[in-house]
Amino acid sequence: MLSLCVVSCGKAQNSKSISEQASERFDDEIYERAYFASGCFWCVETIYESVKGVEEVFSGYSGGHTENPTYESSNTGKTGHAEAVEVIYNPDVVSFKTLVEVYFGSQDVTQQNGQGPDVGSQYRSIIFYQNEEEKQIIEEKIETLSKDYDKPIAAEVMPFEKFWMAEDYHQDYKVNNPNNPYIKNISVPRFRRFKVRFPELLKPKSER
Repeated sequence: MLSLCVVSCGKAQNSKSISEQASERFDDEIYERAYFASGCFWCVETIYESVKGVEEVFSGYSGGHTENPTYESSNTGKTGHAEAVEVIYNPDVVSFKTLVEVYFGSQDVTQQNGQGPDVGSQYRSIIFYQNEEEKQIIEEKIETLSKDYDKPIAAEVMPFEKFWMAEDYHQDYKVNNPNNPYIKNISVPRFRRFKVRFPELLKPKSER
């Protein structure tokens, strides 16, 4: 889990955030990265951080057309970005295919333009691919899912371009704000549904 610390409000404008610095510390020769959008990033971060083989998850923004999006600007729906997560994982422990299973298995796959009570383009579902192998895994999963639903699968499939790190106070939000009404009434129930569905994927409680 990312630990937040107090930083000077007078830091240089171009300096990297605590979260960006933390993300860069992971060795790309050991870990791989995957990117998903599925409603509120507080919910999605919590789910992926519970999965065996996932080392860290960061909340941010992706899929849009503007640079340096913020929470306030993305919430207008005008940036094109969706709330997204960067999942840093060990491919020797968990595969991209399994992360895709987690993605579709932890959301309402037919809800358009949002998840649960969070509605708007900033909450739409997007699954990002970084190469043709990942794209094929995603498309095969969607094809399989489509046979089980009368409505189309809502997730957009997009080539990954850029992940913009969210403000530091969004990272590990559930852990740092357990009494927040949204966390208690939306995030926690969604996480519980995921745990019931995928008990074999969960880390031991001591590691979550």
